[in-house]
Amino acid sequence: MAEAAVSGGSAQSGRWSNEISGYSLLLLWLIGFFVFTLGPTLASIYLSFTDYDLARPPLWVGLENYIRIVTDDPKFSDAMHVTFIYVLFSVPLKLLMALAVAMALNKGLAGLPLYRAIFYLPSLLGGSVAIAILWRQFFSTDGLVTYLMRFVGYDGPGWITTPDHALDTLIILSVWQFGSPMIVFLAGLRQIPRDMYEAASIDGASKIRQFFKITLPLLTPVIFFNVVIQTIDALKAFTPAFIVSHGTGGPVDSTLFYTLYLYQEAFSFLRMGNASALAVILVVIIAIFTAIAFASSKLWVHYDD
Repeated sequence: MAEAAVSGGSAQSGRWSNEISGYSLLLLWLIGFFVFTLGPTLASIYLSFTDYDLARPPLWVGLENYIRIVTDDPKFSDAMHVTFIYVLFSVPLKLLMALAVAMALNKGLAGLPLYRAIFYLPSLLGGSVAIAILWRQFFSTDGLVTYLMRFVGYDGPGWITTPDHALDTLIILSVWQFGSPMIVFLAGLRQIPRDMYEAASIDGASKIRQFFKITLPLLTPVIFFNVVIQTIDALKAFTPAFIVSHGTGGPVDSTLFYTLYLYQEAFSFLRMGNASALAVILVVIIAIFTAIAFASSKLWVHYDD
């Protein structure tokens, strides 16, 4: 009996020791989560119901910030319009470019790792301040793009100074950063059995028919993943618009992304309560889109059992 008790106590002690070791390994992550993620999130939700300018203690105002944003804030509607236009054009174009390049690289080219690295590089650099500054120089009135257009005899528009074209430069920059979804598409293409294409070729199916009947259906889980991730990234885009417009969202609010407007409310006008409400609204928008995407995926995403 005593030996059994000692053995049971030893097992209990060993189990507790393993659990303590496991939690100790998670400790840094848990500290980071509570301090840098959950804590600020809860603070933002609270501040969204207050009038707060950093100089005075937060004053509880209830839903006043949300009501004013939705009903009496023209900049909110402008920012939503610009952001949704950006998402509507940049995400499909980026994914089409990524899929086209991934299919080209899937042909078994020599030096494939080098090509992968070259095409992926813009995704690593595209969100940086340096690339945004370089992009602004490219499309400035005396920039490289304008110079090349004049060289071939076409007097192009003032890209970043014209409201009709300023957003176009940011869409082009986004499409240029197709490396990340390209890598995902390439991994998905590598999982499609080659014998399916061989059998289709024997049956006389053209390359176009093979693409629509084999490639696209089997690639729908990867397409779904890329659509969700890239749409969320586009909704959160900030740096390019901030740098290209010098933080103004101009000209005439044509590059006023939602996140840039949120930044202006928080750090230009010190309306922290309003900015927090905008942040909460953005989270709700992303959540609604994600929920709709997952609900609709049952109709068009096909998983190979």
